[in-house]
Amino acid sequence: MQFFKTPHINFVGQTNKAFIFSGILILITFISLIIHRGPNYSIDFVGGTMIQLSFEKPVVQDLARVRTIITDLNFGAPEVKTIGGKDDNEIQIIVEKQAAEGTTVGDAIKAAFKEKYAENPFELRKEEKVGPKIGKELTRNTLLAILISLVALIIYIAARFHLPFGVGAIIALFHDVVITMGVFSVFDFEFSLPIVAAFLTIIGYSLNDTIVVFDRIRENMGTSSKKNFNEMVNDSINETLSRTIITGLTTLAVLIILFGFFLQSGDVIMLFAIALIVGIVIGTYSSVFIATPIVMLWNKKWPIKK
Repeated sequence: MQFFKTPHINFVGQTNKAFIFSGILILITFISLIIHRGPNYSIDFVGGTMIQLSFEKPVVQDLARVRTIITDLNFGAPEVKTIGGKDDNEIQIIVEKQAAEGTTVGDAIKAAFKEKYAENPFELRKEEKVGPKIGKELTRNTLLAILISLVALIIYIAARFHLPFGVGAIIALFHDVVITMGVFSVFDFEFSLPIVAAFLTIIGYSLNDTIVVFDRIRENMGTSSKKNFNEMVNDSINETLSRTIITGLTTLAVLIILFGFFLQSGDVIMLFAIALIVGIVIGTYSSVFIATPIVMLWNKKWPIKK
């Protein structure tokens, strides 16, 4: 199955425009991270208590009262928001960086509701507790895992192809992660452990797409062609274009359906789907307009041997 029989799109000619576009997106990411003072970390990283309660009666109009009840417990400023559908009457409460240990915070919140909000009985749906020390360890281990994976990837690609291919792939992966992080920062989405898993999945998908293009470039480098390196790269991209589009569209179709199922709930799976959708679109783009142009720039300075 092919969308294009013999495409002759000038991808190489759009390199400068692509670099400008990517530069703008990365700049927006850094500005947003500065404004928001970093990502909106979940309690997985900062520590705290998260409780989800389902009430018998509507609670939307009483959110201010709910916040007051929790604030009076002196656990700090809580984050209170509705989740699920309109008729679920569910709220999520997050108290971060509290000094109390164990179930103290959760037990105190539930007791306060039973006393001061007794007219609206509730049922506990979910409760999570993460200590500040564990949160710091998770942050450190997450960054370490990503760094080690990137180093391992550049070694693998450099060994399988050439060093410039490894450099181009890693720069493209950084590009994908930064821009996806920018989307989460701009919209103030919560950054949790499942989102870290999504980011690692994005790295894997983007790398796979990039290697397909690189593999075709390597094959074409071995042929006795009179075309220069840039023309050969452009031909390689066109030859893998149908495969890239088919793979991207089929993957996106599944993720869009997943996003639709969890759209109303505001569940972390919805954010997981958003991260993958953005990452796959950006990853496909970077394979063509970031990774391969880096290789071309390297070849211009230091010609790559066949």
